[in-house]
Amino acid sequence: MDAPAARALPRPLVVGVDGSEPSLRAVDWAADEAVLRGVPLRVVYACLWERYEGAALARDIGRPSAVPLAQDVVGAAAQRARARQPALRVTADVVLEEPEYALVREGRNASALVVGTRGRGGLAEALLGSVSLAVAAHADCPVIVLRGGNDHQATPPVRGRVVVGVGDETKDSPVVRFAYEEARRRGVPLEAVRAWRCPARESTDHPLLAGEPARLHEEQAVEELDAALRDVPADIDVRRRTVEGPARRVLVDASHEAGLLVVGARRRGGRFGLQLGRVAHAALHHSACPVVVVPHPAGTTDDPAQWTDRRRAG
Repeated sequence: MDAPAARALPRPLVVGVDGSEPSLRAVDWAADEAVLRGVPLRVVYACLWERYEGAALARDIGRPSAVPLAQDVVGAAAQRARARQPALRVTADVVLEEPEYALVREGRNASALVVGTRGRGGLAEALLGSVSLAVAAHADCPVIVLRGGNDHQATPPVRGRVVVGVGDETKDSPVVRFAYEEARRRGVPLEAVRAWRCPARESTDHPLLAGEPARLHEEQAVEELDAALRDVPADIDVRRRTVEGPARRVLVDASHEAGLLVVGARRRGGRFGLQLGRVAHAALHHSACPVVVVPHPAGTTDDPAQWTDRRRAG
């Protein structure tokens, strides 16, 4: 294959696996999603522990090295994806590195990353593993974290509407763009949600908001929502909704009737600390459906918890 043809290949959808039930559920979901997107699927097993302790464990159980142990995990996951979607192109690889670093690097050449949550039911299922949280916070591509479903069965990608939390972006938002493209692929409505609140310090005695502070904040939310959706294609069924209340609660509530919840996260150059806003963090821990964290540069507000502090100029 010549160089131009190689460059034309679509970026794969990457799914991280570790042999657990949540990661196998992620493989099922990712296989369906890759078919929807028309891209290949890349299955990655990353574990630094295998490098240092895998050989000793292998000796204890009569295996020659750590690599076959890891290959068994990734091979079974790839076979599972092929069985679910026989026409899908699937590749698999073992990376002897800490999972969060390996997957973030994989995201540089991926259309998106898919990871599962930790736990096998009950309270544990409600918690998000540290690897999934780190990847969602630092990857350069969208990260899909599979929330919801305690029966260990894959939730098909085409199920329910796509919900997007709209922040302060007024034009060409990567978060909104990702959301409407996903709605189009699935053939489902896009529900765009803008949360608003009337700050407690404002009252009917405020000289600029005398009598109707709540109405003015709601009107501002409507205007900002319309501005953010101005470039959504006409073929997308868009449902606009402004809701009074904390954005974290509003979006988690909306997730109960959704197939996908899309939120944004700023990427601040040169920092490896937590780069998730409060809303994205809450969605990743409490959403009832899969969550997509879409990165975008600093300078736009991805955290809808900050929306409520905006004020009309003048």
